[in-house]
Amino acid sequence: MKYNKHIFICTNEREKCSIKGDCASLGSKEIRMKFVQLINEHGLKGKVRANKSGCLDACEMGTALVIYPKGIWYTKVTKSDVREIFNKSILQDEVVERLKGNKDTWGQMMEIRRKNQVKA
Repeated sequence: MKYNKHIFICTNEREKCSIKGDCASLGSKEIRMKFVQLINEHGLKGKVRANKSGCLDACEMGTALVIYPKGIWYTKVTKSDVREIFNKSILQDEVVERLKGNKDTWGQMMEIRRKNQVKA
């Protein structure tokens, strides 16, 4: 495996009128650049990679990212969360529970989608 850990950050953009929203308008590009900065600061270039991703299909839940190989999903991520995620999930192999996508997160997302279908 080339990288020990791979962070995929959704940078999907949609038209402003989209009911799904998009991660780019919520600062996902800046979030990715903060991860890149931390990777470089910690001498992890070549071991950890922060990639722009297309849609991760969770835009209703704020900026989404996933960290492999563990498959940890985070939603509602802001730039101020990046250092905590990096320290816990990249450096310590732990999870930031308050941001982790879980059964409740995905249930909320499906409820938002159902409501949006009724509006459309």
